Amino acid sequence: MEERQLSIRKKHQIMLQNREKLSIDGVLNVESFDDLEIVLETDAGVLVVRGEGLHIRELNLDSGSLSVMGHVSTLEYTGEVGAKKGRGFLGKLFK
Repeated sequence: MEERQLSIRKKHQIMLQNREKLSIDGVLNVESFDDLEIVLETDAGVLVVRGEGLHIRELNLDSGSLSVMGHVSTLEYTGEVGAKKGRGFLGKLFK
């Protein structure tokens, strides 16, 4: 069953409306977040969202979806697919 779930979650999509409303599919983990930067692990690699007044409105890791409000200034992929696997916030905290 896990193989089937992984194949379903391979859809990675980003939708940005007026640089204020961001929707992302294919989110595996949220590494860190504050009102200026959100670091995500996605099916397509590590994605960094930068801006001002960023607020996570909705996060559903079961479906892999994330919704963010605020002024988005930068979307940047910084890592390879599968890099940092299994090293989330707690992994960094207890290194």
